Amino acid sequence: QVQLVESGGGLAQAGDSLRLSCAASGRTSSHYAMGWFRQAPGKEREFAAAIKWSGGTTYYADFVKGRFTISRDSAKNTVYLQMNSLKPEDTAVYYCAATSRVGALSWKLLYDYWGQGTQVTVSS
Repeated sequence: QVQLVESGGGLAQAGDSLRLSCAASGRTSSHYAMGWFRQAPGKEREFAAAIKWSGGTTYYADFVKGRFTISRDSAKNTVYLQMNSLKPEDTAVYYCAATSRVGALSWKLLYDYWGQGTQVTVSS
């Protein structure tokens, strides 16, 4: 089993920055990749970014390219999402996820483990 705990969400104004953290514990040695998804009220959960645990290759949704950066600290089993130039449309609950399977990292069904989510609210 893997446990994921997110932190770092909160209130921000348009143009501000926030950094989300996701600490993983348990059987983290089986990780292939970790990702960040988000879900706004009344909308489907959507992919934001992902990172392969070995090698650190990153992937981004088009709507966050150039604004968000995903990174990991292998020693701490932690993945981060640095969010810059925040917009009101970035308001959502952000979820961290982990997978041990190889596949399309933007596909939410690929992920085996999910955190509880952290709220990000951006005002204009």
